[in-house]
Amino acid sequence: MSTRRRFLGVTGAALAGAAMAPLAQAQQTRPDDHNQPNEEQPGENNTALDAENPSSVWSPETDNGTVEPFKYSFGLAHKRIEDGGWTRQVTERELPISKTMAGVEMRLITGGVRELHWHTSAEWAFMTYGNARITAVDAEGRSFVNDVTVGDLWLFPGGIPHSIQGLGPDGAKFLLVFNDGSFNEFETFLLTDWFKHTPKEVLAKNFGVPGSTFDNVPKKELFIFAAEPPRPLAEEQKAAAEGTSGINGDFVFRASTMPPTKVRAGGEVRIVEKKNFPATDIAAAIVRLKPGGLRELHWHPLSDEWQYYVSGKGRMTVFQAGGKARTFDFQAGDVGYIKMSHPHYIENTGTEDLLFLEVFPTGTYQDISASEWLAHTPARLVNEHLKTGEEFLNKIPKKEAVVTPL
Repeated sequence: MSTRRRFLGVTGAALAGAAMAPLAQAQQTRPDDHNQPNEEQPGENNTALDAENPSSVWSPETDNGTVEPFKYSFGLAHKRIEDGGWTRQVTERELPISKTMAGVEMRLITGGVRELHWHTSAEWAFMTYGNARITAVDAEGRSFVNDVTVGDLWLFPGGIPHSIQGLGPDGAKFLLVFNDGSFNEFETFLLTDWFKHTPKEVLAKNFGVPGSTFDNVPKKELFIFAAEPPRPLAEEQKAAAEGTSGINGDFVFRASTMPPTKVRAGGEVRIVEKKNFPATDIAAAIVRLKPGGLRELHWHPLSDEWQYYVSGKGRMTVFQAGGKARTFDFQAGDVGYIKMSHPHYIENTGTEDLLFLEVFPTGTYQDISASEWLAHTPARLVNEHLKTGEEFLNKIPKKEAVVTPL
């Protein structure tokens, strides 16, 4: 049995199990009253889909008007399956609102290689499962070879050639984010594709070897392929650095061991930006909410926000000028997108921690919270607007919470 068939067999079984899970939750409840069953919907209904999206089936009374969809699931994206793994993407073609960023999910088996390649846009990545080896070479010919594990991230600037390979015991799964909404993972600059479309005599002249050296260059791009696992890390780092030097720490950030930037009763957040990861021009917040926890009312003044939900369940409402608002439910594998300066919140509606990523096409992270805004505006002026009483306003914390208590 080929590697591809073995891979498909395991994947198919896992997907079949996952597909049955929503059916066990077919009874729906109103998102604003989880103890009150919905009124019966007449006719045929997509019960499994409705159960995953109660805030769309029965929207909160505060939702209003027409708001363009800001949610798309990787589960709906086309999956390209190869011998060494698979990949799928969510771009502005799948989610039209996503103009400034696109995302890719990728799974590599042990030894599976995302072939040597590069992009015109930067690649920001977050490991969600397993272990991988990543390599790159910068414009000065310096080598980068390093291993990453769950919770780590990396950044390869546009034009930097790189590769990714799954390690033992079970390969890797990770998220890639690009600062270009029209990015296409299936149309990248590939080593095999380049050499296939370069005359053999030119390759021979360029490298000073006989043309027969290139007789076995693949006739078709490898893209993702099965291979032997790499040699020991120290050995490969030493060999790759010969003649120049190694920069083995520059493109990787150990978010898996990073202390939280903020910790609250309702959860925690880790912020990764140019201040603590100089190589990046893509900022991110890694947010963990406990059940019932809330990512407070806020907005981002510098750029749009691209979200990825790693695990758990939650809901988000986005407010638009003109009195419009829409609420969507999110779970693992879903993508969210919020335009610049549009206020929103995220609430954990499940029984387990909600882990999600906020990613921005800029190296600097900034947000403005409703609490911070009101706490630093004269109380009398705010009370004239909200009629809450100044006592409430005076007790609002003077520093943003980011994550609020349960």
